[in-house]
Amino acid sequence: MATSPLSQKLGRAALRLCGWRIEGQLPDLDKYVAIGAHHTSNWDFVLFLAVKFALQMQVTWFGKHSIFFWPVGYLWRAWGGVPVERHHKRNMVDQAVALFRSRQQMALVISPEGTRKKVERWKTGFYHIATGAGVPIVCGALDFANRRVVLSEPFWPTGNQEADLSTLLAFFKPYVPKHPECAYNDV
Repeated sequence: MATSPLSQKLGRAALRLCGWRIEGQLPDLDKYVAIGAHHTSNWDFVLFLAVKFALQMQVTWFGKHSIFFWPVGYLWRAWGGVPVERHHKRNMVDQAVALFRSRQQMALVISPEGTRKKVERWKTGFYHIATGAGVPIVCGALDFANRRVVLSEPFWPTGNQEADLSTLLAFFKPYVPKHPECAYNDV
């Protein structure tokens, strides 16, 4: 489903009504992986949807298959959602890289935690997708303390995963998630 001026107005209005603002801008690139962190609440998804519409983003995102039930499953797919059954051993990295190669334009949005619960480490699939597809990573942080969504400049992975993950995590550290006790803060 393509974005429209009406959906853009609705996204902006939703953010404004909730007292949120967007800082930074999307890169002028055809392809990139966008990571949203810290993912600690269902509100994160709602806010990122509002941002998607406000910025007229055409995105692809992976979601737990159980949220794709009728009738909302139709909307999730229309808004770029791809259901994932995490218990099946499928190589999502290879599938995502192939998807990047088959499209002229693509922004893949992923939460590095992969869940709203506290995690011991970030999942690194987003990193392997970006390096495999040869695309940069754009960070999107939700700062609940100041009611803002902060977008980073594109980050090009160097191939040094540990150093790159430290750099990416450093971007998110200043921003306060809805549930700070659930935030992952160490690579």
